[in-house]
Amino acid sequence: MAPKSIVLSCLALVAVSACAGGGQAVRSTPAAAATSGSMDDATITARVKAVLLNDRQVAATKIEVSTSAGVVTLSGEAKSKADEARAIELARQVTGVRDVKSTLVVPGS
Repeated sequence: MAPKSIVLSCLALVAVSACAGGGQAVRSTPAAAATSGSMDDATITARVKAVLLNDRQVAATKIEVSTSAGVVTLSGEAKSKADEARAIELARQVTGVRDVKSTLVVPGS
């Protein structure tokens, strides 16, 4: 009698957990597993742009931001080398950023 009740309990548990998914199949792939803990590139780009726009030192309207696999690229124009360094520093502080590359140009240098 005990083995029968164990089997029924296990079947009930499987049925309940299958229903908990809302009918949607959940697939785990290596790529999904690798990125599940990280933020998507569009979100990182938006956050870096917001940080730059909210900084009083950096003229962020002339800085373009793009992100690929967590690597942020800053391009466009910076007023000075100090502004370029500040933009890079701010971008590195954003959650999800793995690295920052700069192709910023400083006029007159």
